[in-house]
Amino acid sequence: MKPTSALAHTEWDAIVIGTGVGGSTFGHALAKAGKRVLFCERGRNETADDETAIRGVYPEEHPGDSLAELLARGGRWHEEIIDESGPRTRRFVPFLGTGAGGSSALYGMALERFAPEDFSPRLNHPAETESSLEATWPVSYADFRPYYEAAERLYRVRGGGDLPKLTPGSAELFEHFTARGLHPYRLPQACEFVKGCEGCQSFLCKRECKNDSARMCLTPSVREHGSMLIDSCTVVRLVTQSARVTGVECRVGDEALTLRGRLIILAAGALHSPLLLRRSGLGSDLVGRNLMRHFVDLYPIEATSAEAPDNRFKELAFNDFYRVDGVRLGSVQSFGRLPPPEVILKSVPKWLRGLASLGRPFLRRLVDRSITLATIAEDLPYLDNRVWAGPDGAVHLSYRLRGQDRARIAKLRGLMKRTLKGRSWRLLKQAENNERLAHVCGTCRFGRDPKTSVLDPMNRVHDVDNLYVVDSSFFPSSGGTNPSLTIAANALRVAEHLK
Repeated sequence: MKPTSALAHTEWDAIVIGTGVGGSTFGHALAKAGKRVLFCERGRNETADDETAIRGVYPEEHPGDSLAELLARGGRWHEEIIDESGPRTRRFVPFLGTGAGGSSALYGMALERFAPEDFSPRLNHPAETESSLEATWPVSYADFRPYYEAAERLYRVRGGGDLPKLTPGSAELFEHFTARGLHPYRLPQACEFVKGCEGCQSFLCKRECKNDSARMCLTPSVREHGSMLIDSCTVVRLVTQSARVTGVECRVGDEALTLRGRLIILAAGALHSPLLLRRSGLGSDLVGRNLMRHFVDLYPIEATSAEAPDNRFKELAFNDFYRVDGVRLGSVQSFGRLPPPEVILKSVPKWLRGLASLGRPFLRRLVDRSITLATIAEDLPYLDNRVWAGPDGAVHLSYRLRGQDRARIAKLRGLMKRTLKGRSWRLLKQAENNERLAHVCGTCRFGRDPKTSVLDPMNRVHDVDNLYVVDSSFFPSSGGTNPSLTIAANALRVAEHLK
């Protein structure tokens, strides 16, 4: 690795800001094509050889450690977000990744395509007409299909018969849903399932098992294709001249650097990418607006067998509720193991936590004895759902649900109630919780018209010749399932265009 000062004297073919799914996938494609690529990562390049880093994702289990240090060591976002959505300002630390691989280093490895209808011109149900902008993609599913296939190969996505046999608890649920006329299937997984695999959702993994963007793209780019990585690197500003980015100003420790590249690829995530554009005076008033995050609820379903189920893995899903009675809802899929009771209690209002803590044995049973499903309902774009930087540089957001959103959430909850009849289950309501930002997207939407979009259909920032955004910021709608595969496919699409 060159000293950071030496990197500043190179003109790179591409500078990639962020190493999550979008940035690492894009950079890997260019590096394989012989381009000189420099990755800039705000977090650390953790090697995951420290057991604390691997397991230290729940601060409640390590009360003596610094919260920020513990989270950073575990590949976790460790800065507070300031939520100004309601009459009272709230602060929270979201469950997002930061470091090599971004949030993919913590993900549950479920990689699914968006449905073809997600790309079609929206035929909105009357309840959806409150959305400020049409949730229409400027490209088709057919445009994305070859890149979905390429992304599935790159991340070694397994499905159907290539997956291990269903665990008994999930097999029982599979039969339950089939008997009710639904169409469950095996959830595609970017996982090698090596001996001793534990699923590793929400924490770093030291085994060569989780196919995240660091393992599949970033590391090969550096080791095999001559790319460079600067971690613990904060990009401060993009310098522009004559409709081109001419410099990337950043800080590495106490050192200030200005990097130069022919292409600048912004992939810092849907919270930080718009903030960097704002600090650099780039983009329109739409930058940071149309924030979406999915409406996610959790359904722990108690196992019927005497033995505790193996509930670590995401194994099954069904899409029978993707659209119901003309209303777009979303997917239902395995969630994996619930977090410890101490973490669940944090989602309870403070004034109730004293009473809720009396139910700790109940929560422990919920964690140990349940197979949990997640409902993922589509979010829609609204101009006043947005993110911006405060005077201190902290991330601020404002996000509120509309009546149409609450109606769709209620409809999906009603469908789940009928579907789970006869089983012992609970609903952990999270859809209304603004802290649930794992699928955040939409803050630099792409489109054909600069008046209604930040990026063009090839993800180039309007009026800037060499600046592209390839994280989930570009989504004009959130779809109704996990975003990672769509981010990866789009990165390959843009890379192919630029190669």
